[in-house]
Amino acid sequence: MRHGKEKMPRFQLPHPTKRMTTATFPTVRRQFDRRVVAAVREGLSAPRKRLPAWLFYDEAGSRLFDAITELPEYYLTRTERGILAAHGAEMVARAAGDRQLRVAELGAGSADKTRLLLRAVVAMQGMAVYEPIDVSASALHAARVRIEREITGVTVAPRVMDYTDGDGGRLTLGPVEEHERRLVLYIGSSIGNFEPAQAKQLLRRLRVGLRAGDSVLLGVDLIKAEAPMVAAYNDAEGVTAAFNRNLLARLNRELGAEFDAEGFAHRAVWNGAESRIEMHLVSDRKQRVHMGALDLTVEFAAGESIHTENSYKYGPGQTETLLAEARFQAEATWTDPRGWFAVCLGRAI
Repeated sequence: MRHGKEKMPRFQLPHPTKRMTTATFPTVRRQFDRRVVAAVREGLSAPRKRLPAWLFYDEAGSRLFDAITELPEYYLTRTERGILAAHGAEMVARAAGDRQLRVAELGAGSADKTRLLLRAVVAMQGMAVYEPIDVSASALHAARVRIEREITGVTVAPRVMDYTDGDGGRLTLGPVEEHERRLVLYIGSSIGNFEPAQAKQLLRRLRVGLRAGDSVLLGVDLIKAEAPMVAAYNDAEGVTAAFNRNLLARLNRELGAEFDAEGFAHRAVWNGAESRIEMHLVSDRKQRVHMGALDLTVEFAAGESIHTENSYKYGPGQTETLLAEARFQAEATWTDPRGWFAVCLGRAI
């Protein structure tokens, strides 16, 4: 869900024998703040204004997104959860083969659905090492406390990191033992937030950091009728609208911006030509916004928008092709009874 042009910072996840205390969260906060400044300056100076979707996920944004996943219109989370509940044991068994499984997750957030897979791993091998990666320290902290309290045998080793930050660099996940295989979870349709070329690049960078035989579990939203797709991003209670506007509130807090968030309307539309839902913030009037930390003033015409998110939807065979182009062999794909969502296991080759 997060884009960037800077070189990917390398990092090593903690070894499972070195259990971290709840208060310890490795972070790259200084680098991340510089990246916020660069992304905002570039995006709001562009002819068609845009902001990267990874800016959604400060503490308030993470809470709002968790609320979105519980909304009746937001079918994605409960549909994927149903797939994982029905097939999780088979998924982890296939990924492990004849070895012990070690689990990492990109964009872990609250890791709510992940608990289904972790329980399956513990049932299979008696323990699990779980390495969640996310930009939100608060979400990782909450996930860690909950998982280690609820699932005996799981060691959680979190990392505060923007895993999308890079331009072709290796996504280093750290060493695994000879008797282990790594399973990287990339669920929740997060891959859909990337342009197709960027999605391929991200998976290729992930593949470079894996050994042959390791795997990725990829969740994707599938193309369906327009109405339920649009409703998922424009709920009746206005939670998604608040989530979208919180991006402007974050810029006010962190960059000394002067946005009137209520002066921007939330808009979600289906772009059939690009096979994606788009989210925008649309200025309701002509206005000027100053950002103190950037020494920048941005002018908006009435009706002008800031493009804040894309969510690509996949057609038959597209997920398997994407994996193949990143040097993964699609081993199995599971869907719900309506065919609205798919989870695909790709083996590194």
